[in-house]
Amino acid sequence: MFCREHVAQLREHEQAFRDKGAGLAAIGLGDRLYARLFREDTGITFPLLVDERREAYRAAGLRTASLLHLLRRDNATARKRARAAGHRQHRTGKNPLQLGGSFVFGPGNVDRYAHINETFGDNASPASLLAALP
Repeated sequence: MFCREHVAQLREHEQAFRDKGAGLAAIGLGDRLYARLFREDTGITFPLLVDERREAYRAAGLRTASLLHLLRRDNATARKRARAAGHRQHRTGKNPLQLGGSFVFGPGNVDRYAHINETFGDNASPASLLAALP
């Protein structure tokens, strides 16, 4: 549900990213069929890449949660927020405990911003991503 919430937030701000000369892309863990269904369900138009072997996740240093993350207060608050916005948990992928991250890269292989999620609902805000752009 948190991936859906995050891409919905990014989709709402997609024009603001374009206005700053930036493009959006998402990387998902599922296979091509899962990605197609995710794209249809969320309505995103930006690229959705598939990383079934989690190579990009490992290269970025993204963490894996434990079942105890489900009991964290901040996760419960985030779950309540996502549900209030209409997001629901659908079929989980092969690695439901994989945590995400958000990054802003610039020309010349420049890392402008990195946010590595601590728990499931700990996504970077579109405002913080936009602030990292020149």
